[in-house]
Amino acid sequence: MTSTDAALMEASLVAAADAGIDIRLPLFERFFAAYPERRPSFISVDAASRRMTDETLQMMLGLAEGANWVWPLVAELVFTHRSYGALPIEEYDAFIAMTVVELGVAAGAAWDAETAAAWMRSAGALKAMIRKARAEWAGAMPAGAPQLTE
Repeated sequence: MTSTDAALMEASLVAAADAGIDIRLPLFERFFAAYPERRPSFISVDAASRRMTDETLQMMLGLAEGANWVWPLVAELVFTHRSYGALPIEEYDAFIAMTVVELGVAAGAAWDAETAAAWMRSAGALKAMIRKARAEWAGAMPAGAPQLTE
């Protein structure tokens, strides 16, 4: 990832904001359509959707910017999510991919192949980081770790 990636990503976020489009609603509709059994895990979809959408976008942008705060945040979130049981890695992957798709829709004309590629590079890096955090937590706390499903 490069500073060009970060600039493209930031421009698409600004375009979505300028359009007044809140991606969290269609994002969570898409996620629950794919994983309807996950809905009861959310006490407040409104609150969780705001936080999860923002954090996912921030982590991807942070990775593109080379921010050193991303790894500790990912590790913390992976640990926190353990309280929901053994979440399949495909759900993490799908949520990240769906976030990129919905941002692309919201960004409209500001979304092009270069911007999509920048987000996909960062999404791939975030997915890898989540896998690393899951493995490290499972190694550090094997007795209390839910079984990882790959």
